[in-house]
Formats: sequence, C-alpha cells, structure tokens
Amino acid sequence: MARPVTLVTFVLPSALGGWAGEVVEVRVFAVADREGDPPTLGSALDGLRRAHPSLERRVRDGQGCVRPYLGVFVCGEDARGLGGLACALPPSARVHILPVLEPVR
Repeated sequence: MARPVTLVTFVLPSALGGWAGEVVEVRVFAVADREGDPPTLGSALDGLRRAHPSLERRVRDGQGCVRPYLGVFVCGEDARGLGGLACALPPSARVHILPVLEPVR
C-alpha cells in the first residue's frame, strides 16, 4: 500500500515570495512518513524545500524548526497548537506563513 499524499497550498508573505519566483502561493505535495499516517506540516515543508530550495533557510533553521519570527497557520489554526511540524494535514490544506511581531519562544 502507498503512503498517503495531499496537495498543500502555501500562502507566503510578499517578503518570501521573491524566493519562490515572485509568487505568493506555492502548491506542493506532502507525503506521509509511513503507510496509514497522514501527511504532516513537516512533510509539506520538505516538499516546499524541494520545490524552492532557497526558501528553506528563510523558513526553517538548521534543526528543521520554523524560524521564531514566522507564524505558521494550518487551515486558519496556529500550527503550534496543532502539534507543530507533526501537525496532520487535511486534504487540500492551506498553510499560511506570516511574519510575527515578536519572536515565538
């Protein structure tokens, strides 16, 4: 059996759009790590990295964590409250990446 896959739409702030070919919406596939598991925010960010490698160091740090000056919202909900990078993504998820006023700790 195949691992589940979902199409994810990332909505980027204009400051990051330049690193994605001057677009503010990027669609990527998120693939689950294992059969039976849902695709996660982490796997979607991996797909974003593959599609636009220059975005990676602007969105995630060297350990793969979202940078503290960015907020990530999955279908309108703060991803930190949904499990962070392990957050399960519903089909056709929209993920907004937004600058925050104060760094997240």
